[in-house]
Amino acid sequence: MRGTGRRLRGWALASAAGLALTLSGCAQVDTVAPSTARAEAAQGAAARFGTVDCREAKCIALTFDAGPSENSARLLDILKEKKVPATFFLLGKRHIEKYPELVKRMAAEGHEVASHTWDHKILTRISDAEIREELTRPDDAIERLTGRKPTLMRPPQGRTDADVHKICKELGLAEVLWSVTAKDYTTDDSALITKRVLDQSSRDGIILLHDIYPGTVPAVPGIIDALKARGYVFVTVPQLLAPGRAEPGKVYRP
Repeated sequence: MRGTGRRLRGWALASAAGLALTLSGCAQVDTVAPSTARAEAAQGAAARFGTVDCREAKCIALTFDAGPSENSARLLDILKEKKVPATFFLLGKRHIEKYPELVKRMAAEGHEVASHTWDHKILTRISDAEIREELTRPDDAIERLTGRKPTLMRPPQGRTDADVHKICKELGLAEVLWSVTAKDYTTDDSALITKRVLDQSSRDGIILLHDIYPGTVPAVPGIIDALKARGYVFVTVPQLLAPGRAEPGKVYRP
């Protein structure tokens, strides 16, 4: 697993300049804010997820990319202890196929299980047929393990375009980007990861972390405690949008 973490970290560091450009470029992608999704729902509609209504509560979503990994069991223990739901964007190759019991546990404990593609290929650089394979393989694997096919995906490095949107729509998938990144692929310093998250967090935020890196999971308790102290309520991405729903082919970002 450490080899996989190093491989993904290497991709991230090697393309740091490109990633920065991508994230700035994401501003040019037509995105839907959580508040807009909520407002577009039927007037007076009840939020469908428990007692949390993000039209009133100060909500924030904690999301994790590129797992499951050897660190995920400890992460799930922390989330259970803190009573915090999360959204997991899982990789297929070397992850879902290596840790199927953790995928089952994520779903059983109330987390949202979604896709981060099969092999972390940059979707804007491959053919339509390859995009479909990158998206359908993890979804099929997740459905076999949990009984529920994902409705959300996160494109690797946030790179997306009109072709990706079209194929996601065909496959019943909405794309989810983020507003908070700790850049935990650049550091194992848990205190720094915590600071970066807290400095960027705001209402309706979507926090991006990776549970494959050794410094990330140890940072999670402090992140949760500090944000709760600021009045935040943790929700999954679908909860953040409720009573609106994520629509296939659309891209969601605060």
